[in-house]
Amino acid sequence: MNVVAERAPRVERGAAPGFRRFRVTGRKQESESIVSFELVPADGVALPSFLAGQYVTLRLPLSPAETLLRTYSLSGDPADATRWRISVKRESARDGAPAGRGSAYLHEHVCVGDELELAGPSGAFVCGDDTARPVVLMSGGVGLTPLVSMLHRLRAMDGARRVHFIHACENGAVHAFRHEVEQVAAAHPDVLAHFCYRQPSEQDRIARHFHSEGLLSRETLQSLLPLDDYEVYLCGPPAFMQANWGLLRNLGVARERIHYEFFGPAAVLEQDADVASARVPPARIESAAMHTTTVRFSPQGEPVAWDPACGSLLEFAEQNGYEPAFSCRIGICNTCVMRLVDGDVEYTETPLETPPEGTVLLCCAKPSGNVTLALSDDADMFDHPRTS
Repeated sequence: MNVVAERAPRVERGAAPGFRRFRVTGRKQESESIVSFELVPADGVALPSFLAGQYVTLRLPLSPAETLLRTYSLSGDPADATRWRISVKRESARDGAPAGRGSAYLHEHVCVGDELELAGPSGAFVCGDDTARPVVLMSGGVGLTPLVSMLHRLRAMDGARRVHFIHACENGAVHAFRHEVEQVAAAHPDVLAHFCYRQPSEQDRIARHFHSEGLLSRETLQSLLPLDDYEVYLCGPPAFMQANWGLLRNLGVARERIHYEFFGPAAVLEQDADVASARVPPARIESAAMHTTTVRFSPQGEPVAWDPACGSLLEFAEQNGYEPAFSCRIGICNTCVMRLVDGDVEYTETPLETPPEGTVLLCCAKPSGNVTLALSDDADMFDHPRTS
């Protein structure tokens, strides 16, 4: 457990609609970088049920004047009606990206007995139980958190359903839940676990903590997965997702059988490995006299004709080659909040928490007439990656 010298201030104001106060009843270091927090309702009212794979939204009081919304997968057993568990990786600064503010706050300041504000559960990346097909739970890094919850759900189902739990990470030092997964596999012959370490340590080799080394390969998957019609649940960092989506498709797994949680434009998964991503050329407005709704992505930018087929301003921005930060895509996490310079929008989904005046949530908004966003120049103002 981390020892901290500074405690974060508590927020005494009442929770907004959708948020409830939870008390931290347990804290466990799962690996060098991941800590789990066990949570129970502070008011003693029963927990709502959740589906394996769903997440909750936390509202973190970074200071008396600033709060931060972050989403974290529920990693515990859905059958446990007494507590929830979230497992948070501390995101360090790397490759020019700043350290995660939300994960740093939780790791450094939140201890047993503290209270947090939570909303949820939410999310459509859930484990279905309407089929008897064998299941592949395939994760990279901290992407295993929702899949551990799915593993508990699957082993509790009636009838034998083969489950392959395949996890890839750097080495044993950062491998969370190894013992928990091994215990489930040992107790259930239909659960098969495989761990792939990219750079195992000498201790990993002596203790035999892993089954394969390097990156997951076609040969490894072929050896693990007999020919069958699988349901696959895939979760991990972008490079892991792209590589293993391609492997699964090359092995003949149908698109509709691959369920995933991916925090990037979903179309990236289906791009051929040897084809560079091409930006879609925007439809520029040549005449101000045209009666067309337009979007400017920066005050100095050219207006772009709004495409009514797009479900949101986020989707439209991606279609035009931009890469705004996002996470939930349904108005829960506030990751995609951007400054609205001019114009009005309408929300197709009601945000969980109203964004600040003069801003807009791209993921669930459409323009009501011409709008101007500060998408490009304000990109560094917001630090909202999921689990950071």
